[in-house]
Amino acid sequence: MVSSTAHAARKPMRPLKQLAYHATATCSIQATTYAKCIAAQYADVTKDICKNEFNLFRACVRESVKGFLWILLLKIHYASR
Repeated sequence: MVSSTAHAARKPMRPLKQLAYHATATCSIQATTYAKCIAAQYADVTKDICKNEFNLFRACVRESVKGFLWILLLKIHYASR
């Protein structure tokens, strides 16, 4: 008998969940850098305190999403044939 955990592991992820996973895995270094900057200065937060770190993280997520959406569109296109 297959356990529910093993069955869930084989179940395909929905596109939005795949997107979130892809962006998280792709941009983990930038996300960690941004989080460390915020955590180091949480007691004295001011506007744009970690602006450079945030902009690097944002750029990474944007590029990651662009690439992922192309892959997803191709999958949908070829699956409909």
